[in-house]
Amino acid sequence: MIAQKAKPKNDSNYDERLLHFGFSMGANTMDFNIEMESESDLIANVVNLKPGLNIQIVTDYRPSTYLDFRFLPGVSFGQRNINFYDSTGTLWGETQVLESSFLEFPLLLKAKGMRLNNSRPYLIGGVNFRYDLAGKKEYDDERNVYMRLKRADLYYEVGAGLDFYLPYFKLTIEAKMSNGLFDVLVHEPNESYPEYTSSIKSLRSQIWVLSFHFE
Repeated sequence: MIAQKAKPKNDSNYDERLLHFGFSMGANTMDFNIEMESESDLIANVVNLKPGLNIQIVTDYRPSTYLDFRFLPGVSFGQRNINFYDSTGTLWGETQVLESSFLEFPLLLKAKGMRLNNSRPYLIGGVNFRYDLAGKKEYDDERNVYMRLKRADLYYEVGAGLDFYLPYFKLTIEAKMSNGLFDVLVHEPNESYPEYTSSIKSLRSQIWVLSFHFE
């Protein structure tokens, strides 16, 4: 019986370095966890989820064989559409289109498994501070948007991925969930249409990200 041939290993000194760098591109889907006021007759839901874009710089510090600390500053862009419905389920008012342009500063811990030929699975988790440059100080009545978002928020993030060792670099595919810790709705109702804000108790951000890292 002929033994099965092992695949040749792409040895990479970049993975053995204490510190290495790279870049990342990815797609996101932004959502909200919405809690309504108990006395409100309205229900709000995010509809028509739109794909967004992420671009980041990768800084990876490796204190041990199976642990990395990762800092990935970058930008992300996305949009959330909120519809309101009355007690009969009928659409109420206008769709609120809330766009976000984030500066983000994630600090993550990467726990790696054993390398299998030219791939290695891992889990990742940490925190991410995001600052929304698209947050409005005033209402934009010309766009019929009667909700405003706070600019700063802190997220916790968890995910998993797979490193692929190629001859000249490492390609990583990573899926991650990011949940905001704080209410990001500005609770100052528009004078003409206060219901959009007054009916909501809290609005917490949730973002799903699929990333491709090149290191």
